[in-house]
Parts: sequence; C-alpha cells; structure tokens
Amino acid sequence: MYFLYTILASLVSFFILKWLKKRRYCTDVKRLDGKTVLITGGNSGVGKETAVALAMRGARVIIACRDVGKAEKAVREIKFRSRSLNVLHMELDLANLQSVRDFCKSFLQGEKRLDVLVNNAGMPSVLDWTDDGYSMCFGVNHLGHFLLTNLLLPRLKECAPSRVVTLTCSNYKYQKLDFHDLNYNLLPFFTYCRSKLANIYFSQELAHLTEGKGVTCFAVHPGFVQSGWTCHYSILFRMLMQVIMWMFFLPCEIGAQTVIYCAVSDEAAKHSGGYFVDCRPATLRPFARDTGVAKKLWEASERLVKLA
Repeated sequence: MYFLYTILASLVSFFILKWLKKRRYCTDVKRLDGKTVLITGGNSGVGKETAVALAMRGARVIIACRDVGKAEKAVREIKFRSRSLNVLHMELDLANLQSVRDFCKSFLQGEKRLDVLVNNAGMPSVLDWTDDGYSMCFGVNHLGHFLLTNLLLPRLKECAPSRVVTLTCSNYKYQKLDFHDLNYNLLPFFTYCRSKLANIYFSQELAHLTEGKGVTCFAVHPGFVQSGWTCHYSILFRMLMQVIMWMFFLPCEIGAQTVIYCAVSDEAAKHSGGYFVDCRPATLRPFARDTGVAKKLWEASERLVKLA
C-alpha cells in the first residue's frame, strides 16, 4: 500500500509540475526573408533559441556578445539547427559604454538594415560594477541597451516597420525606482528588480517617442527559464538551482516563444509599448504604467550615457 501511495504521489507531482510549465507557443508562421535581426546575448539561453527560430524564418541574424569564443560556438550551433548560413556575431560589451558606441559604429557601417532589435542580454542579481562605474545590473540591463537602442534608432526608422523587443522580468513588481539613487547597488536582488522595472519604463517611453514612425516596442517577460545565469554564483548555489530549475523553470525554447511572437506577430504590433507574457499582453502594476516616471528615467538615462 505504501508503494502505491508513493507512485500516486509521484504521478500527481509530475502532472502539477507539467501544468506549471505549460505555456503558449508562437504559432505565427510569418517569414523574415530579407530582414536583419540583432540579438544581444544571443550566444546562450533565450537569446540563442530566439536566434535559431528567426534564422529558420529566413532572417539575417547577428548575435552581439562579449565572449568571442562562446559567440563563434553559438553561431555554428545556430547555423546547424536553423539550416541557415546567414548567421554571424559581433563583439559587444554592454558593461562598457565605449564598447557600445564602437559596436554601433561598426554595425551601421557594415549593415544596411535593422528590422528587429532584441535587447536580450542581462545580468542577474550580482554586486559588481561596470567599467563606467554603474551597478552591473542597472548598467548592463538598462543603460547599455538604452544607449545601443538610441544609437541604432535612425536605422530602425529607415527600415520601418521595425521592432524593438526588450526582455524584462515579473520581479519588477518588488521595487520602485529611486531617482536620488539610480545607481543603487546594495542588495543584489533589489538592484536586479529595479533594472527590470527600468526596462519596462524604457520600452514604454520608446514607444511614445517613436509613435507614428514605424517602430513598435515591447517589454517581454519570458518566464523563469533554465538558462545559464547561475554561472555568476558559487558551485553549491549552482547545484541547488539546477534541481530547482529542472523542477519549476521553463526550457529556453519555451521561454523564447513570447520574444519570437513580439518579433513577428501582426497582432502584437497593435500593442506598442505593451508588456507581454506567454504570447499575449499582460497587465502591469499601476506604478509601472506611470508615464511621468518613464519620461523622467529616459531623460536621466540620456544624461548618464551622455546623449543629452
């Protein structure tokens, strides 16, 4: 009898976990032939799965990564899985604003099109600093992508209709921005939450500034995925998280579905500035929909990256 109870409990647990991981797939079959897609951090995780999916649809895919060795390995895998040779990488370090400027200069000189920009790269909850003296989370997750998008925006407008997809996280709800201390770097988790909230405000204000100019913008929560973010932590923590991620987190292929959806779907294009979860628009907390805060963050970010 005890054995039967154990089997029953195991089956119930299995189906509960399967239900928790249930997500929608992007069913839009639109092709991207002749389009150019740029994906930051496309060498692993959700970024790599997005690169494979969009390359399969005929896009020219460029992954922007800091580690050249990992990028070259990822390009080979993406080409093999997508059956496309139109995949390449360019070096980019979002923790260094001069690297962002150099990257954009090279990109604009070498590439005539930019149809989809996926701001995917990100840092987890770590206490560290960028080369420019900003907290690693805020500097990479927000400021690096803010500068990158602004420098590439003229090309996006030239290639309209175009899209900007910025990855965020539902953890945004646990913090609010403090404009007296945007560079907050005390508790790692709070720093991360603030950077993800900044991604949402950024997407909203970008949508406002590009309204009527053919550029649509989205903030996407891909879900909690089984990616390599644990590499920044101790071996013991990584071992523990591997078990937790296997039980509760989503495979990267599933996590990428909402990113793919926002990159290709005509239905998604009707919701520029929107926040998407599981291939559909989702509701933000009221404080995350404050247009005044979004505008204030944009202006502060312009000063921090020296665009103003």
